[in-house]
Amino acid sequence: MASGEPRTSGGYYFRFLPQRTFQFLSAREITSRLRQWSMLGRMEAQAFGFDQTFLAYRKDDFFMAFFKHPNVIPNLKLLSDSSGQWVTLGTEVKKIEAINVPCRQLSMSFFDRLYDENIVRDSGHIVKCLDSFCDPFLISDELRKVLLEEDSEKYEVFSQPDREEFLFCLFKHLCLGGSLCQYEDEIYPYLETTKFIYKDLVSVRKNPQTKKIQITSSVFKVTAYDSAGMCYPSTKHHEQTFSYFIVDPIKRHVNVLYHCFGVGEMS
Repeated sequence: MASGEPRTSGGYYFRFLPQRTFQFLSAREITSRLRQWSMLGRMEAQAFGFDQTFLAYRKDDFFMAFFKHPNVIPNLKLLSDSSGQWVTLGTEVKKIEAINVPCRQLSMSFFDRLYDENIVRDSGHIVKCLDSFCDPFLISDELRKVLLEEDSEKYEVFSQPDREEFLFCLFKHLCLGGSLCQYEDEIYPYLETTKFIYKDLVSVRKNPQTKKIQITSSVFKVTAYDSAGMCYPSTKHHEQTFSYFIVDPIKRHVNVLYHCFGVGEMS
C-alpha cells in the first residue's frame, strides 16, 4: 500500500477489485434461471481486498471499517428503494450487525434427504401439495413446505443447525426467488445453481497434513444502519433481501453477495 492511502479507524485498508469476476453472473444457463426466478438484475457479487489479518472475534470492527472506507463507499452497490436503480452506499454508516453463518458443507449430498423423505421423487420431480400461504410466499409443493412451514411434518428433515448453513441459505433463497418467481417442477436447476454460486464464492484448500479439502472462508450476513435506520442491504426488511460477506482470510479478499427482493429482469 502506498503511503498516504487511506486507512480507517479500524486500521484496515480496503480496495475494490472490479477485475474479480463471478462466473454465475455471466454463465448463460445460470442467468436464464435467475431471470425465471425473478432475481436477475437484482443480484450482484463484488470483491474487495484488505491488507491485515482477519480476526473473526473482531468482525464488528472489520465490517465497520469496511463500510466507512473511502474505497468502499463509492463502489459498494445496492438497489435504491425509491428509484429501483443500482446506486452506491453514499451514506454514513453508524452501526453494523454481522451474523456468523456456518459454512462447513463440501458436498451436495447434504440435500439427498429430499429424495429420502419423498419431498422429491427419484426422477427429480418435486412433489406437489395443496396450495397454502406462508406470507408472502405461495406454497404449492413439498419443497417450499419443508423450507417455510415450521409446523409441517417434514420440517425437521433439516435441523436448526442445518438450516443455518450457508449452503442451505443459498438454496432456500434460490427456491423462493423474487416477486414474480416462476417455480421449477424439478429439483435439478435449484441444486445445480446453488452449487455453482457456492463454488464461485467460497474458498477451499487441501489441508497439508490430512490431505483433506477444507473450507477456508468465513461467512457473515451483514446489515448496516445510518442515522435514519437500516440502510443496507435495503431500508426495508424482507426474507429475500440479503447481503452475505464471504471472507477469505488467506487471500485477504471479501466477496459480497447481494440481492434485493422485487421484480427481476424479464427479457
